[in-house]
Amino acid sequence: MKFSNFLFPESRDPARDSDVIDESLREAQLSDRLGVEVVWLAEHHFDGNCAYVDPITFAAAVASTTTRIKIGFAVAQTSLHHPIRLAEQMALLDNLSHGRLVVGLGRGTAHNVYEYQGYGIDHTESQARFKEAEAIMFKAWTHQPFEHHGTFWHLNVPALRPQCYTRPHPYVIRSASTEPTMVEIARQGQPFLMNVQSNDVTRHRMNVYRRTLREIGMDDRAIAANVDACWVWRNVFVADTDAEAQRIGVPAFLAMQEHRAAMRHKVLAEQGINISHLPVNGGPVPRTVPEHGLICGSPATVTAAIAEIDRIGVGGLIISFRMGPMPYDVMANSLTLFMEKVAPYFRATQAAA
Repeated sequence: MKFSNFLFPESRDPARDSDVIDESLREAQLSDRLGVEVVWLAEHHFDGNCAYVDPITFAAAVASTTTRIKIGFAVAQTSLHHPIRLAEQMALLDNLSHGRLVVGLGRGTAHNVYEYQGYGIDHTESQARFKEAEAIMFKAWTHQPFEHHGTFWHLNVPALRPQCYTRPHPYVIRSASTEPTMVEIARQGQPFLMNVQSNDVTRHRMNVYRRTLREIGMDDRAIAANVDACWVWRNVFVADTDAEAQRIGVPAFLAMQEHRAAMRHKVLAEQGINISHLPVNGGPVPRTVPEHGLICGSPATVTAAIAEIDRIGVGGLIISFRMGPMPYDVMANSLTLFMEKVAPYFRATQAAA
């Protein structure tokens, strides 16, 4: 199992934005030194839930200050971007990182209508915009002149520059926050990124994913390779003891959930609009409660919890180590304990196999 770090830094106070952005870059550098496989970047706007806001600009800073770690997007909100501009930016990042880029694409948030409103985009168009933009990006990366006449864009592109460092283009993976989207991706024979879910939901979706791959004619070896390329997201906090981890990790997790829902509540109260399928009061959704949404404990406890996910069969974990108002130093200790005392168990298990 591969381990990665999802940099999703909250900043509640605009006066703290610069500090949190600096700390996020330090977190990427620490992840690089500790041997983390990928650092994933988020994209969210206007609410302080992701301090650096623009993962593409931030990725350039990560690329220039790290040497080994891959840089992924989980995800770039494709429907908010002009596809040619996004294709150019990804090609540049691919060159700056010398091929360390993982282009995670998604339509955009399924919850926050204010992000679409701020960009002047109808949220009901997000999936259609995403599909058209993704197709344009793949065309652009071939470095051939082309015209495109679609629903949202009419383009006459001479040729994209710079060319991608990775040929024919950077590695691309799509996100799936719902089972139907995951099945659609599976029918295309592609791996996917799964958002935070309970282990039961994760197990069910991975079983459906494998079954769908069989239905399109993949053999066992190809299915195993696809599963190895899939990533699932979890929130993790490690401390020396279970009691210490619970004392620090659970309040940070709950505060994070509260803050992420706050702007949705405000928009619903003021405008009566809610595009989320989540209850606006936080509700009993499994991934929003510690029992299902947080792995928290000593290295031994966290190892046992992750071993259960490993038995489900996934390629890697996208791990959020810094949650809510958690101080940087507390996160850094958790991340270091994980990489030094949890990750080696799975490396040893894999080597023995």
